[in-house]
Formats: sequence, structure tokens, C-alpha cells
Amino acid sequence: MCLSAEVSFAAAAILVPTGVVSTYKAARTDWRYVPICALPFLFGVQQLFEGLVWTSGEAGDLTAISRYSLAYMFFSWLAWPVWVPMAVWFLEPVRRKPLYLGFVILGAIFGGGQYLPYAVHQEWLTVTFLPHAIAYGGIELFDFLLAREWTYSIYVLAVVVPLLVASRPEIRVFGVLVATVLAITYLFFRFAYVSAFCFGGALVSIYLVGMIFWKGRRSAQGRELERGEDAIASDPAGSATAHAPGDLPR
Repeated sequence: MCLSAEVSFAAAAILVPTGVVSTYKAARTDWRYVPICALPFLFGVQQLFEGLVWTSGEAGDLTAISRYSLAYMFFSWLAWPVWVPMAVWFLEPVRRKPLYLGFVILGAIFGGGQYLPYAVHQEWLTVTFLPHAIAYGGIELFDFLLAREWTYSIYVLAVVVPLLVASRPEIRVFGVLVATVLAITYLFFRFAYVSAFCFGGALVSIYLVGMIFWKGRRSAQGRELERGEDAIASDPAGSATAHAPGDLPR
């Protein structure tokens, strides 16, 4: 994000292995959490691409800047509006799945409309290197139909709202963290909002690692409690015999 190539590469070095660990833990704990717990890994890959944008800019390699910025924007415009609601879809009860399917479809249409034109019109995407920040801008397809404020409102609807209205409280907590990052970005970093929001999202995704380990510990405690209850239920006579008066020493 903002700051430097070193910061982006450091974030990637932390998030990629951390995301692998959280995804593996989710697979062992509850497979439905795998997509949401893969977010740190995906954010790490995105930060890696931004680090490459930084180094390409320092080298003055315009071709590399275009290539890596397109890879970076793939996550910003297309991956997040689809992946986030899809990840929550796996965690929702059946009656709420149609709502999240709607979020996924909205994200796919919106994200595709925002990102895919860059593959044809690479000159639409502009990359400006500021002191300690990268500003991604240029022409967006929906500029021909909507004001930018409406475009960003649709983005928030596709990415942030699915987290905030999730049925599971631990996902709503993550939604509050992401919404906080969005507010901070809007208030202080509008000059580089894409980079700032994605970097902030990458930082708060660390919460998901702690969340899945907490879930795993709770599941393990629940299994131990069930085993203890099953053992008592399977041998009620033995428990009674152990306390029978006739067994007391004379």
C-alpha cells in the first residue's frame, strides 16, 4: 500500500504463510470457514503485487508497472466483491443463502464491469507514485453510467455489507473491522483510497487467524465434554456401585 515496497513485501511475507496456517486450521476445524480464512493469504498475494508495482516504478519499467498494477487491481475490483460474499455464503443457514447468492452475483457483475475493460484498454488504468503512497485511478466503465459515489456505494454493498449482516457474530466482528478501515480510508486517505483500503483490509484480516484458532479450541472443548458425558451415560450402574453403602469399609 502506502509507504514503500519494503512495507508491501513485509506484509506479504507475514500474510501469505499466516493465511496458509489459518486455511489449514479451518480445514481441520470446520471446512465451511476455509474460504473466509483464506483471505489473509489472498491479501498477502495482493500486497506482493503492490510491492512489485513499487519496484517497477523505481526502475522506470512502464510495462512491468502496467502488468503488476493490473494484477493488483484484479483483487481490488474483481476478487473481493466475489470472494467475500461467497465466503460468507458457506457459513450461512439455508434460508439466508439466496441473499448471499445475490451478493455474489452483484459482486461478479460489478467487479467484472470494473476490471475486465482494463484488459482491453490498459491505458484506462493510471498509476501515480506519491510520497509514501500509490494512487490507482483513471477511467472506469461505470463512469459512463453512474457518478463515482454510486460506484463506490455498490462496492461497499458487495464487500462490506455481507460481513456486517452475517448470521455468525464472529463474522460480524470482522465486518466492523473492515467498515472501520473503510471509514478511516474515506476520512484520511482518499488520495490513495484503493491502496489504503486494501492494505487496511490486509491488516485486519489477521483477526481471522485468531478467530479460527478460537473456534478450534472451542470445538475441542466441546468434544471433550461430549466424551465425558457419554462415558457417564454409558456406565450409570458403575457410578452407583462405587457409592453403594455395602462397599464402605467396616
